[in-house]
Order: sequence, then C-alpha cells, then structure tokens
Amino acid sequence: MIAVDSNILLRYLLGDDEQQAEKADILINGGEPVLITDVVLAEVIWTLAGRKYQLDKEEIVNTVEALFKEPNLRFEDDQVVWRALHAYRTAEPARAGQRMKETDFADALIAYKAQKTAASQNTRLQAFYTFDIAASQLSFARFLWENGDAICLAAPGHQGARRTH
Repeated sequence: MIAVDSNILLRYLLGDDEQQAEKADILINGGEPVLITDVVLAEVIWTLAGRKYQLDKEEIVNTVEALFKEPNLRFEDDQVVWRALHAYRTAEPARAGQRMKETDFADALIAYKAQKTAASQNTRLQAFYTFDIAASQLSFARFLWENGDAICLAAPGHQGARRTH
C-alpha cells in the first residue's frame, strides 16, 4: 500500500497540470493500493469547494462517490467517510445571520470519526460540540452559543463556566 498527498489526488481528479496529472494517474492506477487518509480527503474537498474550483455540494458528493468506485483507492475508514458523505449530502442549511450556511464535509467527517473512535474505546460519543451553526445540524452535534455568551464546557456532566466577550 502507498499513500498520497492531497496535491496528487487533486491532479488526478482535475487534470489541470498535464505532466503532474499523468504522473498521478500512473501512481494511482499502478500495482499498489492507494490510501486516501481522512486529512487528505478533507483537504481535497475543501480545495474543490473553494474559490478556485467552486464545486457545489452535488459535485463534491459525486466526486467522492466516484473515488469509492476506483479499484485501487482505499479510504482510511470507508464506513466513516460514507456516513459523513451521507450526512453532508442530507444536512439542511442553517441560517447564519442574513445568509444560509451549508454544513462542510470536513465537519461531518470530524463528527463521524469522533463517533467511531469513541465506539472503538467501548464508549458512546455523547455529543459533538461546535460554534458552527451549520455543523450543528448533524444528528449528534450541539451548538455552543446562547444569548451571545460562549459556553465553556468542563468534563461531561458538569455545567461549565460562562464567559461573555
């Protein structure tokens, strides 16, 4: 097995640098299985959705689904990626001030990776806390904002302290 950086996967997907795209294609379609870590996947999606490429949610979902069909590609945890992709696809936008904000794939991946990690340690993830209103749309996420006060959490079961900015 080999692993690739996000720039290799981006050149493979985009073909925007002909020489690098050719090398990436040879590497990815070579004889070794290719690991796509969660960090690489999140960085690739962030780049694709960013200012330069501006892929929308449907295009991002289609891209990740296409990666699942690549015979040589392996994800760090394909079940976590698949669940995060489903949550990202189905998450409703949230109102953030005057505009609507979509949940980021990275937030969904973080949440489901946390859930899987907790399960692997024989415990249940109580919640995924965030200041991101859109990420709080995930099923077990909790938004930390009340009446303009940030809620500083202590250990689970404690009320925590409040601090006003």
